[in-house]
Amino acid sequence: MAPTAPALAVETRLCPYCGKPVAVRLNRCPACREEIQDVRPAGRAFGKEGREKMRRGLLYILLAAIIHYFAAGYSGIPLPVAVPAFVTTVLTPLLFLGGVVYELYGVYLYMRS
Repeated sequence: MAPTAPALAVETRLCPYCGKPVAVRLNRCPACREEIQDVRPAGRAFGKEGREKMRRGLLYILLAAIIHYFAAGYSGIPLPVAVPAFVTTVLTPLLFLGGVVYELYGVYLYMRS
């Protein structure tokens, strides 16, 4: 059985240089021999950036938890250096909150895209 005319139809686009129809699968215009660039929309740029920020926020949260665990003495392993109380009372909670804020900002960017 021979294919019908609509089955043989090829999707075309116009050449940006000469305006003649060119099959979508071709990278070069058969009429003017110019190279036709594939232009694709950017897509979810904020989604990718949001995911990166969420991962970094989770890393900061985990880092703060590990530092606090060892510096506050919850671990049974004694540290070779003395850790000032300023680290466990101010710096690790600040790092933790910074990670939470970074995480929320990543969620905001991801949801916006």
